[in-house]
Amino acid sequence: MTLAPTRENVLAWLSQRVPAARITHILGVEQTAGDLARHYGLDEAKARSAGLLHDAAKYFKPQLLLQMAQKEGLELDSLLEAHPHLLHADAGAIIARDEFGVVDREILDAIANHTLGRPSMSQLSCTVFVADTIEPSRGNTAQLAALREASWQNLYAGVWQTSDYSLKYLLETRCYIHPRTVLTRNWALQMARQSPETGNSTGKSIEQITS
Repeated sequence: MTLAPTRENVLAWLSQRVPAARITHILGVEQTAGDLARHYGLDEAKARSAGLLHDAAKYFKPQLLLQMAQKEGLELDSLLEAHPHLLHADAGAIIARDEFGVVDREILDAIANHTLGRPSMSQLSCTVFVADTIEPSRGNTAQLAALREASWQNLYAGVWQTSDYSLKYLLETRCYIHPRTVLTRNWALQMARQSPETGNSTGKSIEQITS
């Protein structure tokens, strides 16, 4: 079994199921996750594979997402049942495994964790989680510029600030917040403070990185 499916096969499959703008985003995540992985000494091929497949189930209908999660035996809470779109990350991992033969657990976890994150997730998962927000097509606001800078200086700071970025949006738009997003944020904040040297070649302290 190969590490990853043929890229051309994945792109052909995606082109039939997601709009062109989403393909642009997916390619941006693929590239950014790979770049971050290389920067932090991780497996670039795995990060790129997870980035390419992360939104495979993004446009699946809510009922299908629920059915896939139930069949897989995933733990569902009331928020996930009421808002099945949050399950597209888990469903994407199922597609990667069943449709494309991906068996590498680290790749599958990176796909599954890209939306809500997960405390103690691998550094590879962190790269895809962060890349989903900072990839180039997301825009060029001052907030994103600061987030991108932090993400290249400390991977855990990138996860923490990506979580903060998402939480701010969810609060401003009065959307529901899944508890895992908060747990991921708190874990990443703790890890950033405990691991200030992770990918930090600038000599800056965490306080300077995140000020």
